[in-house]
Amino acid sequence: MIPSIKTSGTGGLFLRQVTLLMLWFCYWTTAFAEEEPLWRRSLQFHGFLSQSFVLTSANRWFGNSEDGSLDFTEAGLNLSFRPIGPLRLAAQGIYRRSGRLNPNELRLDYALADYTFLSSAKGRLGILLGRVKNPLGLYNETRDVAFTRPTIFLPQSIYFDRTRNLGLANDGFQLYGEYSTPWGDWFLRAGAGWPNGTLDKEFERLAFGKNLNGEFDPHLSAIGRLMYEYEGGKVRLAVTGSLVETHYQPGSGNPIEDGKVFFKPVIFSAQYNGEKLSLTGEYALRFTKLKHFGRFLPDSSVTQESYYLQASYRVLPNVQLVGRYDVLFADRDDTSGRRFEAATGRPRHSRFARDWTAGIRWDITSWWMVRAEYHNVYGTGWLAVSENGDFKDTRKHWHMFALLTAFRF
Repeated sequence: MIPSIKTSGTGGLFLRQVTLLMLWFCYWTTAFAEEEPLWRRSLQFHGFLSQSFVLTSANRWFGNSEDGSLDFTEAGLNLSFRPIGPLRLAAQGIYRRSGRLNPNELRLDYALADYTFLSSAKGRLGILLGRVKNPLGLYNETRDVAFTRPTIFLPQSIYFDRTRNLGLANDGFQLYGEYSTPWGDWFLRAGAGWPNGTLDKEFERLAFGKNLNGEFDPHLSAIGRLMYEYEGGKVRLAVTGSLVETHYQPGSGNPIEDGKVFFKPVIFSAQYNGEKLSLTGEYALRFTKLKHFGRFLPDSSVTQESYYLQASYRVLPNVQLVGRYDVLFADRDDTSGRRFEAATGRPRHSRFARDWTAGIRWDITSWWMVRAEYHNVYGTGWLAVSENGDFKDTRKHWHMFALLTAFRF
């Protein structure tokens, strides 16, 4: 049985049209090819599965972690092929279980047509159409594959798990360009589409402080990233910008009027990859505005600030150590959360988080990997409301230990 895929509005119509286009190309190449068609020769099929154990000294993270939780599971299948030379079709389905955030989520992660209309020794130009992963920072496009992450959990100051679906992918298009010079390589991605994660209840809790009778309707949003690489990725520098707009449709009995939420993140990324040592840092500003919600929720704006510094060292070819310092301020003008606590009665420590992380990775084979890591956290700024309520019973200073086993093919 093929699982149903939720789509909505213009973005959903666009995605269905791209899916039909992909099926048409499959039929066309099979029907008219006289020898083994290109799509069969280029067909690639991969998958992955990971299971984690999480234990916290206080607070909940992906299930009842204070007693030890196994509620963090990720699995995915993907395929890609070329029906004709410059065209690649690709899709991936994801299963994810992460506590109360995503009890059992099955989603179409991406489904796209990648057409290269200009290619040379210097570079190439092309377009991606369909459900396309967003190029946010360094890790967003592959964040669900445990082998591609630097730790079990990505730095939460930049890559939120509580609202991850909002930034995962857009239903639309992205133009891309690559250009090589003697001094390094340049990569540009820019496009527009409809976010497919703004309907999550966690997003509503963060926007309004609680769940109300209503839903968000995503509108056309834009994203772009410019990246520079030196010596094949030894040095990587990038800047990412996005504009996300979503409208709220209140239900009956809801005191809030029709309103809009504007979300504008800007991320600066830098990475050095040596033979054994890798250094990574990212800094983000997120500008959020709420408008036209009526007298019960006056217009407001806030700027969130966050960053992390990370180092990893390969002590053996298949063993890697990692350390990271990760910082989040929900309001850069109220970093201690005092004004927030005075206005809402909720604890100030829910507005910031400082996380010291240490971990180890062991690649048993090219298919199997295990990881262990420890977090010393001050603040609860990136914990999920759906798992921790209004944070009144949470602890300001807490610890987390996690184990992960991952498989891929």
